[in-house]
Amino acid sequence: MGAPMSRRLVAAGHRVRGFDVSEETRRALAEAGGEPAGSLAEAASDAGLLILMLPDSRVVEQVIGDEGLLAALVPGSIVVDMSSSEPAATRALAARLDARGVELVDAPVSGGVKGAVAGSLTIMVGGSNTAVARVRPVLEELGTVVHAGPVGSGHAIKALNNLLSATHLWITAEAMAVGQRFGLDPEVMLSIFNSSSGRSGSTENKWPNFVLTGRYDSGFGLRLMLKDMRIAVGLADQLGAPSALGADAVELWARAAEGLPERADHTEVAKWVQARGGA
Repeated sequence: MGAPMSRRLVAAGHRVRGFDVSEETRRALAEAGGEPAGSLAEAASDAGLLILMLPDSRVVEQVIGDEGLLAALVPGSIVVDMSSSEPAATRALAARLDARGVELVDAPVSGGVKGAVAGSLTIMVGGSNTAVARVRPVLEELGTVVHAGPVGSGHAIKALNNLLSATHLWITAEAMAVGQRFGLDPEVMLSIFNSSSGRSGSTENKWPNFVLTGRYDSGFGLRLMLKDMRIAVGLADQLGAPSALGADAVELWARAAEGLPERADHTEVAKWVQARGGA
């Protein structure tokens, strides 16, 4: 995700200095006109705006924490965490950064690699009005910016969005399995669902583009989806909110994760549901 986003920012005329553990990714940034850094510290040196696109809160903490960039960040700068992180951890990190005169904005995205390439991501932003106003012109090069509320709000709604996405992908797989075993044509089923009340992002996008084609290459990993689902259900537990179906969905996805390869795309759960029958 970070690579195509960086390319878009370079193309828009921004100076982009970036670091990734992958030498290939750093080389690609240079070829796109960006400036590959040799280390995290070099990437963040004198930067007024630092953007993170990382797997989870644990990695964000490693990058920004006491042994990372915390001491190197410039007072008055802004850190934009575009990872799918835990809302409580985000707010705790925001407080630590604030003590050093640095503001945190959380800005996770939806739209996948395709959206990152096209600049059509939905960007769910949490932060103060002034900080969001400062980063909005940069983020708008990547997609549509929606200010969700104070810091942590973006990460909360991203997790909730993915809980919804994962749940309707799973039930779509079950419904499609029933219909196909009854003898219904899957493309006809989808066309009817998509003109009826059963339509969803799964029936309109994931099934026709990644499942029926056998590609299973949406660009978003199964275990990343499961991580976001757990964040959403964990947030519900913290708040005493209902999450019965969400908890069941997490359990089902966890079973699929055990039975699928480590790097499986999240759309491969449809294949797993189809294969397991009534078990």
